[in-house]
Amino acid sequence: MTDVRITVSKNGSLKVEGDVPLYDHEGNAVETREGRPYYLCRCGGSTNKPFCDGTHSKIGFLGAEAAVEAADRSEGAD
Repeated sequence: MTDVRITVSKNGSLKVEGDVPLYDHEGNAVETREGRPYYLCRCGGSTNKPFCDGTHSKIGFLGAEAAVEAADRSEGAD
């Protein structure tokens, strides 16, 4: 079995490495580059979904941990 690794970028995409097939909401295979990692959007802003197009850096996307920390800081500012 091929090693599979999914890496969560701090405030960006999900990097998928290994033999991981990708399917859309109807069960159709989504083409990926065989043997190459691919990056999935986490911010919801990509114009190339499900793949990342770098929009997260333009819109100031914060991953869950950073978003919670920012919310906790703003609650403490009251």
